[in-house]
Amino acid sequence: MKNVVILTGAGISAESGINTFRDSGGLWEGHDVMEVASPEGWRKNPALVLDFYNKRRKDVLNAEPNTAHRALLELEQYFHVDIITQNVDDLHERAGSTHIHHLHGKLFESRSTLNPKKIYPISGWELNLGDKCEKGSQLRPNIVWFGEAVPMMEFAAELTSKADVFIVIGTSLQVYPAASLIDYVSSEVQIIVIDPNIPSMKKHPNLTLIHEKASTGTSRIVSELIEKYKLNRIKE
Repeated sequence: MKNVVILTGAGISAESGINTFRDSGGLWEGHDVMEVASPEGWRKNPALVLDFYNKRRKDVLNAEPNTAHRALLELEQYFHVDIITQNVDDLHERAGSTHIHHLHGKLFESRSTLNPKKIYPISGWELNLGDKCEKGSQLRPNIVWFGEAVPMMEFAAELTSKADVFIVIGTSLQVYPAASLIDYVSSEVQIIVIDPNIPSMKKHPNLTLIHEKASTGTSRIVSELIEKYKLNRIKE
């Protein structure tokens, strides 16, 4: 069974109504991104950061997986599928996909500011000042902020290196180290990039660019991969 590895970004969730800051000059809901998504911002104003992520959780709870999320689930009937996502929402999970790896953390988790290995689920949408771990330290969102290491990166790079097909959906490939994953794809492997604004990228011998939004582009590529799979099975 072929390994299909998929890298998803903000564009796939945007069609579910999840706001992004990719095209807004670094502003996110009126905030400079460093105010709400950096260790410095947290130290300066933890109440603002907590409120910001509370609103993000509320938005996600009111959102639903879209056509692109659901199309990726179809692939699991024919391929081994790993989804590496830069998104912190749970829309891939709610669509039913089973192998999801969050590079930048999870919106519905908190972690201890004393021990980052102590991670707790968030029930509902609120995480507030005074919510503490059992050791008495304030809980923070379990999100990888700008300037922090990405613990999942090594694992994601290994997965990518073993891909038979690598699909990029809804990401500008501008946020590192996630954007460097494409460099781990073997030269003989097909890379498919789906985005209405195709990012600038290195030349690759097996590169397919789909200038479409995530929902339509993903649905089309999924149908093509499944059809190709079925034809190959008939030939066998």
